[in-house]
Amino acid sequence: MNQNWLVTAFFFALLLVILYFAFLILSPFLKAIIWAGILGIVVYPAYAWLLRLIGGRATLAALIVITLITLLVVFPALRIAGFLAEEAVELVKTVRSVMNGRGFDLWKETPWVQQLLGLWNLISFELASFRIDLREALVQGVQLSSGFLVSQVKGAAQNVFLFAVNFIVVLFTLFFFLRDGKDFCYRIRRLLPMDQDHQERLFQNIVGSVYGVVHGCLVVAMLQGLLAGLAYWVLGVPFAILWGVATAFTALLPVGGSTLISIPVSIYLFVQGSTLKGIILLAWSLGVVGTVDNLLKPLFIGSRLRLPVLVLFFGILGGMALFGALGLILGPVLFALLAALLDLYMEEYGRAKEG
Repeated sequence: MNQNWLVTAFFFALLLVILYFAFLILSPFLKAIIWAGILGIVVYPAYAWLLRLIGGRATLAALIVITLITLLVVFPALRIAGFLAEEAVELVKTVRSVMNGRGFDLWKETPWVQQLLGLWNLISFELASFRIDLREALVQGVQLSSGFLVSQVKGAAQNVFLFAVNFIVVLFTLFFFLRDGKDFCYRIRRLLPMDQDHQERLFQNIVGSVYGVVHGCLVVAMLQGLLAGLAYWVLGVPFAILWGVATAFTALLPVGGSTLISIPVSIYLFVQGSTLKGIILLAWSLGVVGTVDNLLKPLFIGSRLRLPVLVLFFGILGGMALFGALGLILGPVLFALLAALLDLYMEEYGRAKEG
């Protein structure tokens, strides 16, 4: 008996040590592997359809999917990223020019600006008694923000090689996930200490959660950015594409969402004296772009994840704080997985207690 206990203890101790070193080896690539897994879940239905179409040749089907992703996503994304970087630099130059006084004089004749300047002067006068220069603080804040933006653009350009390497890792991993994913999932399911029905429910919950978050967050945010960017372009807002992309990114946030960009842009139109355009953009942003978020996101996420709004809120915020962009998906998925495990626990142990 003691010998069996010693063998068991040695086995699990050795297993933990090997798992630890395996984790250390894979840790530089964990984010790429997770992104490959998420992407694999999203594109697997298309892969399965293609696999049936070409007679079950898994390697060929996986290669076709990888090639299509590269052609349809990567090249257009790189083109757009370069254009947005140029737009961001031009925007920074414009903001600096305005704050340095060369463009600010043109705005002073607008009634809206005159009212804002009166309020500005009043607040500045009150703060002056506390030795606070509001204009200087704002100028420094804008300069710091613009400098940060420029540094991020330069940093992104300098890290193109790193991004390319990570993307190659994602595509390489995705190929094997698609080709061997079914067998891989079967092996993982065999390791789980639960019956087949519970294993099936758990994996379906993971897949449904990823689908729900990707469709409910990413797809809806892209649609909101497209609708907002179209409005910016039609109404003649400068840097319309850049603001449209910024709107799509802020639409991912659970607080404020797309209005963090659309409302300031509407205020900009009011300040410019384009009252009608400002009203149209404000109505479009709140009535159409906001409605898309309120209607589609609960439809995609709520029906699949079945999580309370408060849990979803903290899942997205906490996930992004912990994992970065990856946390936008991982946060809600982990909470959905926790809810599924708790349901299984209640079914098993709750039934045992009642018995």
